[in-house]
Amino acid sequence: MDKNKKIARIKWACRRGMLELDFMLTEFLSDGFHKLSDEQIESFEEFLHNADPDLYAWLMGYQKPKLNKDIEMVNLIKNTVNQ
Repeated sequence: MDKNKKIARIKWACRRGMLELDFMLTEFLSDGFHKLSDEQIESFEEFLHNADPDLYAWLMGYQKPKLNKDIEMVNLIKNTVNQ
């Protein structure tokens, strides 16, 4: 897939039903996405398939994801956004 199309698709997937998630995910895209490896980009795409309430609870620290790859992505996003 064309890299620009892939990035556009990921940006669209970051538009969520919760404003807080929109802010956090779009800030991550602008500040940290360019630093991701291809493997991390794939993990981020998979991460975005989770439901908004789960993403919100994980990113706010109310709950912890069950999968290690989701835990790693939460940490990466929080560390990038909170800098």
